[in-house]
Amino acid sequence: MTLQQIQNLQKDKKIILFDGVCNLCDTSVQFILKNDKKDVFRFVALQSELGKEIIQYLGIDTNKTDSIILYEPGNAYYYKSQAALNIASYLGGMIGLLSIFNILPSALSDIAYDYIAKNRYRWYGKKESCMIPTPETKAKFLG
Repeated sequence: MTLQQIQNLQKDKKIILFDGVCNLCDTSVQFILKNDKKDVFRFVALQSELGKEIIQYLGIDTNKTDSIILYEPGNAYYYKSQAALNIASYLGGMIGLLSIFNILPSALSDIAYDYIAKNRYRWYGKKESCMIPTPETKAKFLG
């Protein structure tokens, strides 16, 4: 994919890059799919070719984050707790209230996020391969 194609990628959508083999991440993606009433999000597994290209384009060090990135093409990207809190704000409703934690410094909220991310495979398990979208959700997955 070219630089221009990445920059123009679903400009009207927010792209969630997620760990495609993590059971916790899979559950989170399923939750977002169910609650994305305004059709805001598209999804890309970090392990996919497109996921790797987006990460390289953004210049993200995968040693610093390996579980979730929220990319707003042509605008910004967020990772760790800031990604999760911004996703919650777009979902709205009761889950959107979590965005109140955006008032905390990201260094502080990332401590809790990093603890969960570090233990996610041990606590929730790991898949052998990335999830396969259902026919109903296939259009929401890129790459």
